[in-house]
Amino acid sequence: MMDYNTAEDGSKRRVKSIMRHELLQQLDDPQRLWDMIVIGGGATGLGTAVDAAARGYRTLLLERLDFASGTSSRSTKLIHGGLRYLRQGNLDLVRESLHERGLLMRNAPHLVHNLSFVVPLHDWWEGPFYGTGLKLYDLLAGRLGLGPSRHLSRAETLKLIPAIEPSGLRGGIIYHDGQFDDARLAVSLARTLQDLGGLPLNYLEVTALEKSGGLTAGVTARDSENGREYRLRARVVINATGVYSDAIRRLDDPAADGIITPSQGIHLVLERSFLGGESAMMVPHTDDGRVLFAVPWYGRVLLGTTDTPVTSISAEPRPLAEEIEFLLLHAGRYLTRHPQRSDILSVFAGLRPLLKSGGHGETASLPRDHAILVSNSGLVTVTGGKWTTYRRMAQDAVDQAQSVAGLAARPSITGQLHIHGWQETIVNGPWGVYGSDIGQLAELAGREPDGNELLHPRLPYRVCQVLWSVRHEYARSVGDVLARRTRALLLDSAASMEMAPRVARLMAAELGRDDVWQQRQVNYFLDLARGYLPDYQTKRSFW
Repeated sequence: MMDYNTAEDGSKRRVKSIMRHELLQQLDDPQRLWDMIVIGGGATGLGTAVDAAARGYRTLLLERLDFASGTSSRSTKLIHGGLRYLRQGNLDLVRESLHERGLLMRNAPHLVHNLSFVVPLHDWWEGPFYGTGLKLYDLLAGRLGLGPSRHLSRAETLKLIPAIEPSGLRGGIIYHDGQFDDARLAVSLARTLQDLGGLPLNYLEVTALEKSGGLTAGVTARDSENGREYRLRARVVINATGVYSDAIRRLDDPAADGIITPSQGIHLVLERSFLGGESAMMVPHTDDGRVLFAVPWYGRVLLGTTDTPVTSISAEPRPLAEEIEFLLLHAGRYLTRHPQRSDILSVFAGLRPLLKSGGHGETASLPRDHAILVSNSGLVTVTGGKWTTYRRMAQDAVDQAQSVAGLAARPSITGQLHIHGWQETIVNGPWGVYGSDIGQLAELAGREPDGNELLHPRLPYRVCQVLWSVRHEYARSVGDVLARRTRALLLDSAASMEMAPRVARLMAAELGRDDVWQQRQVNYFLDLARGYLPDYQTKRSFW
């Protein structure tokens, strides 16, 4: 299949679809030696693979599910310095995060934008206390700052956040941070990796590490779609699997100590009217000490987050009833409309790969919120961190990996590397996240039958986006399209359930699948989506 892009001279340029079987052919040569194999297709893994490929290393990335299918698609959608680190006095980490925020806004302006935040003030001491902290936040951002913070009158605060509770409100403080679409950034990084000559593959699960002379020399990976196994050789293997880091480390050494303490955070999605205006609200201190955000996002309000220690790791963590009640309770304290469970359009949970405190007996630990570890066999593990600092984590990981592999040292260039879709002119609207690909997507919409037709009246997604997701963005399942290529599942779980059968039919035609595949896909997705809206009751057949 071919899509087309219109050149400046009006001619049509063919844009070849990304065919998975053609990507897999690059794994067929058993003698091929990769410079770096990266395990994990979340923020850290994708960033690491992009950094390695940008330096000219032969790079393969393997993800057992879909890109960003875990924690990396379930964030608060913020690229920020981290006010909680400021409160902890970790100025170096705040400065680094703010620097990375500025670089990302330059390198992916189609995905990251400036968002104003309002801190409501109710006590006399809050103004000078938070105001001073936010001025320091501005100062640490330096030339990459997004705008100065300032005090707001009570009237200005109510104008910016029309739905804020006016009782006891003295005023507010406005400051600026970055907002983004996490899953769309992940897809764009996968496209960037391929643009650089690297190979991104989802649904390839690493089942074993290959050893030679006691050293890690590659991996065994299984294709989840057909069960085929590949034995792949590499000079160095990088473990960037987030909350699954310990599982990969125990493929290397079954006795390896755990370094990850998972913590669950959830977010509620509400109608935009619960907040009003174009600004976000930030409450700097809740009952459990975390920051509370109410953020406008794609015509909805994102409310989060919690911090709940968990003992088990799941690909689909479920929000706890007490977490939902915690967010509803705190939102009710600050908003005129007190949201109820029945108002929730979607609720999603993610697991943070927090680092355990104390020593770990391995090398190359870094004194940030992330760590690089090298086992005795040479397996490099990078873990911790957050989306904002993914690029710096990747740089540190590749710096270490090139040394382990004995490769000629090459400096990172990702600080100035444009991410796929970059363009100088920013386009607003639901297709803005496609950046420079918008023209090709629009042509696809006009060329395909019903290409411009909405998939659901409550959401902005169209038929052409399903086709584009399969042809150009590695989508292999209904969940890939509705949860990550579009954000339908997060924005309106019930609507996404109603969309699933049509999406399955469109994908089946693209992938050459039969009716049995379609029904399995829809059934799986409906089961998945019910977990995003716990109180949803099916009142009709969706198949």
